Amino acid sequence: MSMRNLNHFFTPDSVAVIGASARPGSVGATVLANVAGGGFSGPIWPVNPKYGELAGLSAFGDAADLPRAPGLAVICTPAATVPGIVATLGELGCKAAVVLSAGLDAQAAGGRTLRQAMLDAARPHLLRILGPNCVGLLVPGRGLNASFAPVAALPGRLAFVAQSGALVTAVLDWARTRRIGFSCFVSLGDGSDVDFGDLLDYLAGDPGTDAILLYAESVRQARKFMSAARGAARAKPTVIVKAGRVAEAAHAAFSHTGALAGSDLVYDAALRRAGMLRVYSTDELFDAVAILAQPRRPAGPRLAILTNGGGPGVMATDALVAGGGTLAQLAPATLAHLSGHLPATWSHGNPVDVIGDAPVERYVMALRALLDEPGADAVLLIHAPTAIVPSADIARALLPLLRAAVRPVLCCWLGGASVAQARSLCLDAGVPVFDTPEEAVRGFLQLVDYARNQNMLMQVPPAGALAQPDRTAARTRVAGLLEAGTTAVGEADAKAILAAYGIPVVQTETARDLDGVLAAARRIGYPVALKILSPDIVHKTDVGGVVLDLADDAALAQAQDAMLARVRAALPQARLAGFTVQAMARRPRAHELIVGIATDPVFGPVVLFGQGGVAVEVTADQAVGLPPLNRVLAADLVSHTRAARLLAGFRDHPRADFEALSDVLVRVGQMAADLPELVELDINPLLADASGVVALDARMRLAPAPAGQDPLARLAILPYPDDLERRVDSALGPLLVRPIRPEDAPAHEAFFAALSPQDIHFRMFGTMRALSPAQLARFTQIDYAREMAFIATRTARDGRAETLGVVRVAIDPDGIVGEFAIIVRSDLHGRGLGHLLMDRLLDYCRARGLERVSGVALADNVGMHRLARSCGFQLRTAVDGNVEMVLALHG
Repeated sequence: MSMRNLNHFFTPDSVAVIGASARPGSVGATVLANVAGGGFSGPIWPVNPKYGELAGLSAFGDAADLPRAPGLAVICTPAATVPGIVATLGELGCKAAVVLSAGLDAQAAGGRTLRQAMLDAARPHLLRILGPNCVGLLVPGRGLNASFAPVAALPGRLAFVAQSGALVTAVLDWARTRRIGFSCFVSLGDGSDVDFGDLLDYLAGDPGTDAILLYAESVRQARKFMSAARGAARAKPTVIVKAGRVAEAAHAAFSHTGALAGSDLVYDAALRRAGMLRVYSTDELFDAVAILAQPRRPAGPRLAILTNGGGPGVMATDALVAGGGTLAQLAPATLAHLSGHLPATWSHGNPVDVIGDAPVERYVMALRALLDEPGADAVLLIHAPTAIVPSADIARALLPLLRAAVRPVLCCWLGGASVAQARSLCLDAGVPVFDTPEEAVRGFLQLVDYARNQNMLMQVPPAGALAQPDRTAARTRVAGLLEAGTTAVGEADAKAILAAYGIPVVQTETARDLDGVLAAARRIGYPVALKILSPDIVHKTDVGGVVLDLADDAALAQAQDAMLARVRAALPQARLAGFTVQAMARRPRAHELIVGIATDPVFGPVVLFGQGGVAVEVTADQAVGLPPLNRVLAADLVSHTRAARLLAGFRDHPRADFEALSDVLVRVGQMAADLPELVELDINPLLADASGVVALDARMRLAPAPAGQDPLARLAILPYPDDLERRVDSALGPLLVRPIRPEDAPAHEAFFAALSPQDIHFRMFGTMRALSPAQLARFTQIDYAREMAFIATRTARDGRAETLGVVRVAIDPDGIVGEFAIIVRSDLHGRGLGHLLMDRLLDYCRARGLERVSGVALADNVGMHRLARSCGFQLRTAVDGNVEMVLALHG
């Protein structure tokens, strides 16, 4: 149900505590005391048949006896009573209940669990449930403490949502001692109804929340979570602690990929893709809030360090390099300028040590030089107190530079009371302040990670989509294999499927016996490689099942005979189906990589990339990405491995063809989306060098797709829906009406440039000359689960695709209402294009099950009014003078 009725949790007009008690130490007594003592201004109604009065408040014997439906109900009664209480509250008209009770996995009548009975009782009334088995929630700004937490939360502008009840109480205590305030503090508990996705959607639009903090142990509904997380991260800083980092999910699997793509790698990929910042402790969580509160973002990982002592500078450098950052290389002009103003004993490099006796003027000069340094993305100031110059004097002198800086500046004032005033001055100016060099560097690296993840949300891939794969050939072969009972797909069939997706493969043939092997080798041409073919042998090299560089018939025959003997001795029970014969790939400087697909139980198919070869588990150099991928996302996936440095070239090894490698990753992502039967894939090794890439070996595991299930249901992120493409005849000639893609960005930019100022004003409700990169990305990189944009496109005279009009709809998280907008190129008005696009959009909205579509137009946009009426919309003037357009799609 997503956001429906969530507002009742955060803005209730009354609170009922069901199970309230006078027994000291009980949950009912604690909750009632917290609600009554928190400053809540509305009515508070204790419910318990044992009491006529509790905490000076009139008590009610049953929820049915309440004077009216409570805005929020807090239930702290035994598990068996919860479904009945929820049913009663629903009948009253209550829309939000916090269920603190545990034990709802016990059986209820009819074979259901108590949890399911509770949800079934709530659903007809759209009553939302927080919990069960949770601590409750706090909304300090409204004086609401509907929890049994031992301390209250201070008011502020941070939202905190956690699954762990123990962590909730600990963080509340920790934050209170540090004077950290919250807009809301929510314990999810079991999350049977209200979950992370619901709350992210709500908090993204909450004007009282500046940043969202999450503590997550697991995610259940991956697509809902990803859509909500991406939306929230676009709106405001969103930081998450994901517990459970160890690789217990890694296991022996059919493929290397299945064993390597552990759960933490997958979560890491999901959080990066969502644009969130992942941290690893509660300390880091709140440090991250401080660092993200300042508006400047680094362009990269290069840090310049200014210090008045060598030791702290070395500590910061160690932490920076160990964390994956880079020590900025100072330009010769910067070094010359510093040498002209610093004592001869200065460090002559980065970190810049201005020496312990530095006066105020020396700090100002050095900081100004580093802020002008083109090779630095941020500056870290580390100051240890001295008796020569008060730290506060240095801070005051630096403040004008700190406020005017166009790149991030972080401060580390080492010490206690002697630097307290300097810290306060910087904090008041909005400059992040840290206690130690290591903490400051960690904050900088958090800023780098966050900026990188945000950039991924805004990156526009290069124009030119890849050629369409031969999906029919791939699906036919997969169906044939499953029909024959084959789930462990050998090299030849796997390569045929890869070739259907345009992935370069080495020529390979299969043979059952020596005659077939020799014939295949002659067709391919010597030299060749010979490999054993068996559904029971996962790693052929482990049993001597691979021989390379066979130059002629005699060598091949001898190798085949010896291979059979080795394999039969090592695995006598293995079923031998024959051999594969493959052309030798002569690429001595190529890198051995692995590319594969694994299926995660939560996020579905994922694409793995890393260093390959026989020692792939030992090198442990892998990264994971969620399909679908484009070239930008594929390049980012590669960059998260150590292999990226090798591929960039070194010594006499030239740079590998990154574009060809990115295309393979994109195509593998297409396979993951297109083939629901494909459970695992290994391409290992994939050779990559300056001349391109080629798959030497491949294997797959298939499983029948669940009957009746949407084949896209397993994907955490919906891919481009090519089934929605339509070719239509129009007054403008043949057109293609299709969903927008990220690759449409250049055409969309040209489309915007062709709009008249009046059309831009009508569409954007203001004046704009051009779209910013962030706006362009937002218009073309859409979440197909939550929104749709159809473009009308045709091929221009120069051969490029041109966009003629765009209609889009943003669907509310509940899937009930869509808000539309439309614009047609200014020189094409009156040609029927607007009506064509609107008809296509409304057909889509009906198919999605939306109840209504609405939009807003300026009062003088009479052309839009006319189009809306012709499509059946009802128009009325809103209080702000604009025109609201509403169309009911059902009923």
